[in-house]
Amino acid sequence: MCKFTSRQERPLWPSASGMAKCFLLVAICLLLFLVSLFHGSVDIPINDVVRALLGKGTDTARYIVIFSRLPQAVTAFLSGGALAVSGLLLQTAFRNPLAAPDIFGVTSGASLAVALLTLAPGVVLSGIAGFLSSVAAAFFGAMAVTAMIWFLSKRVRSSVTLIIVGMMVGYVCSSVITLLNSMATDESVHNFVVWGMGDFTGVGMEDMWLFAPLTIVATLSTLLLVKPLNALLLGPRYAESMGVNVRKTRNILLLLTGILTALVTAFCGPIAFIALAVPHVARLFVGTTDHRVLLPTTIIIGSAIALLCNIITTIPSNGTVLPLNAVTSLIGAPVIVYVLLRRK
Repeated sequence: MCKFTSRQERPLWPSASGMAKCFLLVAICLLLFLVSLFHGSVDIPINDVVRALLGKGTDTARYIVIFSRLPQAVTAFLSGGALAVSGLLLQTAFRNPLAAPDIFGVTSGASLAVALLTLAPGVVLSGIAGFLSSVAAAFFGAMAVTAMIWFLSKRVRSSVTLIIVGMMVGYVCSSVITLLNSMATDESVHNFVVWGMGDFTGVGMEDMWLFAPLTIVATLSTLLLVKPLNALLLGPRYAESMGVNVRKTRNILLLLTGILTALVTAFCGPIAFIALAVPHVARLFVGTTDHRVLLPTTIIIGSAIALLCNIITTIPSNGTVLPLNAVTSLIGAPVIVYVLLRRK
């Protein structure tokens, strides 16, 4: 199993080089955010988009830009950063390059909870009640698996064992979902499949007041853990010699990861590969494992990749929207293969 080391292949960014890379990342992210506003499945002239953002123009253009594209871009930006940093936290905590919320079964727990709600015989939910129920179910499902992993982490010292347990949880959840699919109506199965494809359009302006503050606070709180994360790179014994409570730190990392994953999955559905792949992209970009640099870089790159995937889903000119998870998998899978081959 691959392990991380504390040895940095390059020194921490020099000031000029570091600032240049920071400005480049921020500029790319800002550009992708603007493209998300000007590009969509419905063709709207650039001038009309600008007028809509200024509160002018036609009602149709204002509705599409302000109430559809803008919250979709904000959701992609926040969700990408949250998922990416959750993957980095787990990979550092367990010193395993393949650790991620979906590998640990957190995403599967959310999917099972939504499946129990939408596919169970006799359960019919629609409209606002159905959406809010699905959000709540996904959140509690993800947190339930996180609590289980946290409970096991107190008794199991091996990170590999925890990952295997998480994978088994995923298999069990998938089996139960398959059984529920076989008993559900066609409409229920269709609704669940659509939710399982992942979608950044699930958060409207009316939901942003709840989703945005919680996601921002949870994501930025990870910046307070830079010192213990750097200590964990050197192994648990060295971290403890530096005064870091390894068990407590891992519990905090698990809790933060569960909250971040639960928030995104609850509102957007399960989104694959961003949490697993983006931390590796960030390491390749900055050339260091120092979390003072790596952690904020991971958040920005995660946001940029999520925005890019959101743009790609609406590339077809006939109004068709591609499944988000199909796009994230096409981008993320080659990254993981490259990282594994590079470590041989």
